[in-house]
Amino acid sequence: MPVVFTGTRRELGGVLLRGYLLLVPTIGLYRFWLTTWKRRFYWSHTEIAADPLEYTGNAVQLLLGFLMALAIFVPLYGLFFYFSTLSSQAAIVGYGGVGILLWFLTGYAIYRARDFRLSRTLWRGIRCDQGGSAWNYAFRRFFWSLLVIVTAGLAYPFMAANLWTYRYRHSWYGDRQFSFVGTWRQLARPFYLAYGIVLVIGASGLGLGSAMGAFSGPPDPVGFLPLMLAALLIGLVFLYYRSRELTQMFSSVRLGEAALTVKVRARSLTGQHALFGLGLVASYIVLAIGGVVVLGVVAGSAFAGGQFDLEIFMQHMQGSLVTLLAIIFGYLLILAAFSLMAELFLGLGLWTLVARGATITGLDSLHNVRARDEDKALAGEGLADALNVGAY
Repeated sequence: MPVVFTGTRRELGGVLLRGYLLLVPTIGLYRFWLTTWKRRFYWSHTEIAADPLEYTGNAVQLLLGFLMALAIFVPLYGLFFYFSTLSSQAAIVGYGGVGILLWFLTGYAIYRARDFRLSRTLWRGIRCDQGGSAWNYAFRRFFWSLLVIVTAGLAYPFMAANLWTYRYRHSWYGDRQFSFVGTWRQLARPFYLAYGIVLVIGASGLGLGSAMGAFSGPPDPVGFLPLMLAALLIGLVFLYYRSRELTQMFSSVRLGEAALTVKVRARSLTGQHALFGLGLVASYIVLAIGGVVVLGVVAGSAFAGGQFDLEIFMQHMQGSLVTLLAIIFGYLLILAAFSLMAELFLGLGLWTLVARGATITGLDSLHNVRARDEDKALAGEGLADALNVGAY
């Protein structure tokens, strides 16, 4: 049976624009409602055997989880203030320690958020769930990441396979437990191939850039062209590996006799990123035109006798409340444009590619699955929202 996704960018765009408009008057609190509406959009438009997914989480749960997470972040802010009063060396050590702590907590937050989303996800009236321990996952992710750093990235296939395995072997659909048959060997070939290509491209770009004067003083702008081309090619190689990992790992998920097969093509993933880039450039051009118009209105008072007076213009810019509001509003528009394009082309694009590239066999074996109660002990996503590592 194929997985069908019926959502469109127009529908999601309407949800996002409404949410962004309400973020300002609510001082950002509406983002919990926006997240809930986004998830309901994705879930309700994803159909498996003509039955859509259902998301039962609500914004109040997300808000309560965020408020609980503040109990951790307030002391951390106090530590940052304390470190700022110390010597530079002590401050660096302190900031580094807090950074390591936050990296560890990120693993906990990711697993905890997945637990919340699954416990609020239903298909055919039967709820999913996430077992296991978020602390166990956090320790696994933390120590694997240290090994990846020590090995200059060479241990990544082992880390990825281990974390995928832990997540899915502790996932449930009703009283039926998922399983995972993937191994690091499935990732080794595409990863080490991509790794070698990146090394060659990076070394070639640096060599050509240096030969063309990119690192000499004064630097020659032409010398940066090989570096830019190398960065573009490395990005394409990364997307190639990303498509292989998604294909291999999702296709290793099992639920009893039901098996998932996913095909994500590298060119489709590249196309989504290209559309994101074009959309972002177009939106920033529109914002730039609007900014020029606003500056033109402000600069109108600086013309005296048909000549432009820079001093009057700067005084007006510094003392005008309208100018201050325009700067703040412009900054918010820049952030909103980036978030909107990222969601419309990267977030929606990835969900669409995975959903439409998926097929499931053995669905008949799930007819005798029994439902489980909702895990009401989970009050939102907490740290995941505070650290901005929640998905969809």
